[in-house]
Amino acid sequence: MPPPGGYEAIKYKRNLPVRGVGGAVVFSTVAAICAFGFWRVGKGNVEKRELKREQAWSRINLVPLLLAEQDRDAYRRQQAALAREKEIMKDYPGWEVNGAVIAFERNPSNIWKEAFADISGDPTGRKEYI
Repeated sequence: MPPPGGYEAIKYKRNLPVRGVGGAVVFSTVAAICAFGFWRVGKGNVEKRELKREQAWSRINLVPLLLAEQDRDAYRRQQAALAREKEIMKDYPGWEVNGAVIAFERNPSNIWKEAFADISGDPTGRKEYI
């Protein structure tokens, strides 16, 4: 039989202490960190855009220098090729350095201009050579 007044109540409830911060604090902290990260990314994008613009303008300003250097290099190579040709062909009398390899009576680059000279509308019928 039960004792008078009944048995003592069974303690089944867990008595755990509250650990850590609440969900709102965690959510607001994560939101603040994300906002700070997006701000830094935006700032980095602005910096990157400025660097690209500066690089583009530096390349634009370097184009004349690079073209001049390329022209000097091409001229130097052409002069070296002419000197080699002169050295190689020195034993052939009548050889023109940098002359036409095949002798043409007329300039072949003007062949179309000559062919259509009568259509060009020149009343004198003169042929113009480039």
